[in-house]
Amino acid sequence: MKENNKALLFTVIAVASWSTVASAFKIGLRHYGYFELILVSAVTAMLIFAGVITVQKKWPLLRRLTLKETGSYAFTGLLNPAIYYLILFKSYDLLPAQIAQPINYFWPILLTLLLAVIEKKPVPLFKFIGMTISFGGVVLISVGTEGIAGVELSKPGVLLAFFSAFLWASFWIVNRRNKNVDGILGLFLSFMFGSVYLSLATLFVPVSLGSLQGFLSAVYVGLFEMAVPFIFFGLALQKTTNPALTNQLCYLSPFISLFLIHAVLGETIYFTTYMGLFLIVFGILLNEYLNKRRVAV
Repeated sequence: MKENNKALLFTVIAVASWSTVASAFKIGLRHYGYFELILVSAVTAMLIFAGVITVQKKWPLLRRLTLKETGSYAFTGLLNPAIYYLILFKSYDLLPAQIAQPINYFWPILLTLLLAVIEKKPVPLFKFIGMTISFGGVVLISVGTEGIAGVELSKPGVLLAFFSAFLWASFWIVNRRNKNVDGILGLFLSFMFGSVYLSLATLFVPVSLGSLQGFLSAVYVGLFEMAVPFIFFGLALQKTTNPALTNQLCYLSPFISLFLIHAVLGETIYFTTYMGLFLIVFGILLNEYLNKRRVAV
């Protein structure tokens, strides 16, 4: 199989995995609390990453890590999976899946703004076009759903979904410091530290893991939200000669997810959700296109 064909296959696996998880979140939350869901799924993902490292014989790379790099992963593990998924799962607990998921997809725009603040560089004027379109999509979903579709949404849930996007963007900014560390090893370390923090929290938070359906849902989330898609997406980027296309294909997942949310969860998808999600993704892709045109010129 040619390398580009392998890259396409790996991308399809990643997109298919991400497309199912919004429905899996809601199913898991029917049987588990959001803390139990993140605890089991984070440990599951950690074990998967450990298995991949074993197969790839990358454990010796641990010895090359500096104390600073290890400390950085101790912090990223607090951000993701611990705090990020606690916030995300709570937002899914309070909102329909079709609302929580698109708002969370606003994170690339927040990433652009955070980088501008941290690096003290003004955002190019042309980028405000895509950012404004994407923000309009968020407003349409979070406000228009009530005004147009007549569906009352949880205000704390909307704020938590938006905050989860902020946390995800923050995670990627912090994680940039470790660009020289193997990607799978970095994910393992983040999830290892995150799992330790969550396990320690069980000393103070009552936990009940008795539901088999909840446990299986949490394992599924650990596999197909946190581990498998990132492994295969990383492989796709290694194999492809067109990384931009690989990145853009990932934006198919929220649209596919809407159909699964309707089919699996029985949610009626509101017109405002379709339009809002389209605006969010269109704004992000427009920004990428305009940026490439500017660089080319």
